[in-house]
Amino acid sequence: MARDYYEILGVERGADGDTLKKAYRRLAMQHHPDKNPGDAEAEKRFKELNQAYDVLKDDQKRAAYDRFGHAAFENGNGARGGADFGFNFASGFADIFDEMFGDFTGRGRAGATGNGARGADLRYNLEVTLEDAFRGKQATIRVPTTVSCEDCIGTGAAKGSKPTSCEHCHGRGRVRAQQGFFTIERTCPVCQGSGRVIKTPCKTCHGHGRVRKEKTLSVNIPAGVEDGTRIRLGGEGEAGLRGAPPGDLYIFLSLAPHRLFQRDGANIYCRVPIPMTTAALGGSIEVPCVDGSRARVTVPAGTQPGHRFRLKAKGMSVMRGAQRGDMYVETAVETPVHLSKRQKELLEEFERAGRKEETSPESEGFFSKVREFWNDLTEG
Repeated sequence: MARDYYEILGVERGADGDTLKKAYRRLAMQHHPDKNPGDAEAEKRFKELNQAYDVLKDDQKRAAYDRFGHAAFENGNGARGGADFGFNFASGFADIFDEMFGDFTGRGRAGATGNGARGADLRYNLEVTLEDAFRGKQATIRVPTTVSCEDCIGTGAAKGSKPTSCEHCHGRGRVRAQQGFFTIERTCPVCQGSGRVIKTPCKTCHGHGRVRKEKTLSVNIPAGVEDGTRIRLGGEGEAGLRGAPPGDLYIFLSLAPHRLFQRDGANIYCRVPIPMTTAALGGSIEVPCVDGSRARVTVPAGTQPGHRFRLKAKGMSVMRGAQRGDMYVETAVETPVHLSKRQKELLEEFERAGRKEETSPESEGFFSKVREFWNDLTEG
C-alpha cells in the first residue's frame, strides 16, 4: 500500500505551500543520491519525496489527492468517470529540482531573462611574500577563462543575423502539456529554457557566445593581508552563455615561508642566536625588521635561552588600520665549538670558580631536586 504523501513529507494535511516547500527542501537534501551513493533505501526515499511534493505543491492535484487519495492518479481507477489523472513523475523531476535548488546549483530558470546560464565563478591561487603582505602591492595575474565572443558580441549568432524567438515555446522558455485534468509545465526542449534559438551560429564560438582566452588582470593586494585571505573580482569569471552575466573571480592568497620571520596574526617572531659570552656578560645585538629597517636590542647579563624581547609596533601592518603589530626576538644562546687549548683552559678555570658561587642557579636547583628524588626512593 502506497504511503500517505503528507506522512512522507512529515507535514499536517492543512500545511501551507511554504511549509511544504521547506519540508521537501530539507528532506530532499538529506536523501539526495549524490549524498548517499549506493544507498538504495535513500534513493527510494528520494523518489517518494519528489512524487509527494509534485502532487501536494499543485492546488488541483492536491485537491484531487485529498478527495480520492492515490486512486486519483491511477488511470481509470477511483477517478469518477474513468478520467486519466496520470502523469510522468520522472520527466517532471528535473523541473522540481531546478525550482527548489536552482539558486544553489546555478541551474535557475534561464527563460526568465531570455539569456543563457550565468558564467561560472573561477578560483585563482596566488602566493605572496611576507614583505608584499606587509607593504601591499599591485600584482598582475594571467587567468585562463572564457570571454564574450567579439565576432558575435556574445549573442552566438553569425554576423548579419541574430537569435530569434523560439517558435516552440513562443519565447517563454517553458512549455505546457495537458495530462488528464492537469497542466504540466516543463523547460522547453528546443531552446533549453533560453526562449531564443540561433538558426545561423557564429563560426568563431559555434553559437555559444563565448571563447577560451587568457586574461591579464591587475589585482590590488592590501597591506596586512593574512594567509587564506580571499579577494573577489566581480564579473571577472567565465563569460555567461549567449550574453548572460559573467561569473566572479576569487583570488585566494597564501604566504610564502620566510627565511627569518614567522608570523602569527599581526605579530612577527624572529629567533636570533647570541654568543654565550654576550648572554652571560650582557651586550647588544642588531636585528632586522620586516619593514627593512634595523633595531638594536639590549641583552642584559645572565640572559637565558628562549628569552623573548618585545619590540613594540615593529610587526605586521593591520588591514584597514594604521597600527602595526609587535615583533618578538627570541634568544638562542649558542654554545661555542672548535675551542683552542687556551679557551678550554679558561672555561675549566671558570667552572672551578663557579663551584663556590651560584653562577648556574637553574641547573643547581634541578639537580638538588633530583638528589631529593633519589633519596626518597632509597628511603622508601
